[in-house]
Amino acid sequence: MTSAAGPGEAGDRRNVSDAAGVVILGACAAWSLISAAVHDGRPEGVLLAILAVAAGYAAGRIGGALLPVAAPCAGALAGVSLTLTVPHLSPGPQIVAPLGHAGATAAVLTLSAGAACCAAWAASAPVVRLGLRVLAAGIAVTAAVLGSTSGFVACSAVLLCSLAAGHLRHRGVGIAGLAVTATAVTGLTWAVAGNVVPGGLLAWLEGQLTRHRIQLWHDALHLSRQEPALGVGPGRFGELSTTATGTLLSDGKPHSAPLQQAAEQGVVGLLLLAAAFCWMLFALWRTARPTPVALTAGAALTALAAIAAVGNALSFTTVSVGAGLLAGLATARPIAGDTSQPENDARTRGDQLSP
Repeated sequence: MTSAAGPGEAGDRRNVSDAAGVVILGACAAWSLISAAVHDGRPEGVLLAILAVAAGYAAGRIGGALLPVAAPCAGALAGVSLTLTVPHLSPGPQIVAPLGHAGATAAVLTLSAGAACCAAWAASAPVVRLGLRVLAAGIAVTAAVLGSTSGFVACSAVLLCSLAAGHLRHRGVGIAGLAVTATAVTGLTWAVAGNVVPGGLLAWLEGQLTRHRIQLWHDALHLSRQEPALGVGPGRFGELSTTATGTLLSDGKPHSAPLQQAAEQGVVGLLLLAAAFCWMLFALWRTARPTPVALTAGAALTALAAIAAVGNALSFTTVSVGAGLLAGLATARPIAGDTSQPENDARTRGDQLSP
């Protein structure tokens, strides 16, 4: 389901994507320090998120290589367990006032559903594959029971995309579609922040997202225009936003990852965030894993990007670790059956990366 290239060339492709990831994550860390130094910001949260993604990615690569079915299945179950047991992830009366926790719940459950679907495609026994897909469907039902509408929609979308991925021979088309989807959601968020959407659509979005959140987006866009190059500094949005400072219970976040990057780290920070997402899609495109596994993980990460564009999901370390873990699991090359993998994969991917 991957390219028809031999093991040597497949290893070269992995090295390229890994090197790109190191450069991009390193640039994200360095730029957050530069922006913080100029404006006396607090880069600790950004650095923690970068470390969480890197640690999750490394753990996923190791687990996916040793246990290609059991590791993603365990990750899916762990995500559901965390959502149900950790107070700051599971919706409840004690966390209704601050924004963001519902997005974290939806994000973790979406990544869990993606991991279960990846495990299903990695399994060879039909009964095991069916059971893992039932698990993914159960995660979507769990999101609905918890009252996370966005989580239910995202989990259902990941499950449907995973099923459709089994009929798609050229993964490049799927990866491109996922990139366009993430760009469209981000563009809509930016349009709402800039008041350039039709009145009827804006009224509907205000009903779904709350006017308070949209006002935070307005403040973030205003701050990004004041300091377009370096931003106002990591962690300083809560100090400079009139909406955030005028709110009794505020976490100091604009609740949109792209807008937060633009406000706090400028255009460069926004481009680095986009580069990090594109790197994950690039790694999935280049991976030697079967196309359904790559596209399933890509669908889950794209759903996470959409949730993060309208929420505060990436501010939770659990979500950052989960995103890196899923990407690592989907790009790991299982040690078992290593000699036959290229031949089997070539039949399913259908796209040739080699001459």
